[in-house]
Amino acid sequence: MAAASNRTASINKKISDMIGIIGGSGLYQIEGLENIEELTIATPYGSPSDVLMKGTLANREVVFLPRHARGHRLLPTEINHRANIWALRSLGVRFIICVTAVGSLKEDYAPGHVLVPDQYYDRTSKREHHTFFGNGIAAHVSPADPYSENLRQILINSTAATGITVHKQGTYVNMDGPAFSSRAESLENCRRGFDLIGMTNVPEAKLAREAEIALATLCMVTDYDCWKPHEEAVNTTSVLEVLLSNAENAKAIVAHAISKIPLETTWPEHSSLATSIATPKDLWPAETTANLEPILKPYLS
Repeated sequence: MAAASNRTASINKKISDMIGIIGGSGLYQIEGLENIEELTIATPYGSPSDVLMKGTLANREVVFLPRHARGHRLLPTEINHRANIWALRSLGVRFIICVTAVGSLKEDYAPGHVLVPDQYYDRTSKREHHTFFGNGIAAHVSPADPYSENLRQILINSTAATGITVHKQGTYVNMDGPAFSSRAESLENCRRGFDLIGMTNVPEAKLAREAEIALATLCMVTDYDCWKPHEEAVNTTSVLEVLLSNAENAKAIVAHAISKIPLETTWPEHSSLATSIATPKDLWPAETTANLEPILKPYLS
């Protein structure tokens, strides 16, 4: 990577319609990122996972954030999802590509394959990580179709263009972790018809929808969890062996996809709060409004 400059970013910095990339296990940096600045951002919810790396890739301004921090120092339940998404939105990010390692719950989704989910099932327990609202402002967004369909299609087409096997839809079930599933849990997830299991993506999808960001996810299959007979149960060592090649695949897909993302913010996700805020504006508490300023800005005038 090119040499980076350190500075502290103000929430008032204007960067229009940028693309965010949230890297998962094995993806801690993006090669080819040029003109890099490392941004340290303070948020009302605490610190993001790591510094945010702003730069240029495929002639677009992007911001990269490793969700587990560089060196993989954060457990899934330690990730401050609200700080991560708030920080990205404060910089003007309106599109997010997430990259995440997952276990496969079906025979057809083999290690090394990519699946771009269209649905999720939430089995997490930390509800405070799932919304920016509360403290005097109530909002209820609709996650009926929780991933941006337009961005999903870009990721599907970009994956196919690189020659990597891609599956065009599926349901991602989110567990807390950090331990992997028991066999009973894994078999039950299979019986329920879920396709993939992971530990991080549902809070990101929920918060991005509240922040009026279009988000879609590259699920990089590393293993078969532990449901499959005669297969070694998933463990950290076996996952890490697949992660390296998956990370290289993810970088190629992301680089291809970025050039296909539009400059205009006209997708449905970009106005998701327009019909979602229940509290009348004249009742919004000043402190809560200030904390949510990057998100509520279109509705403040």
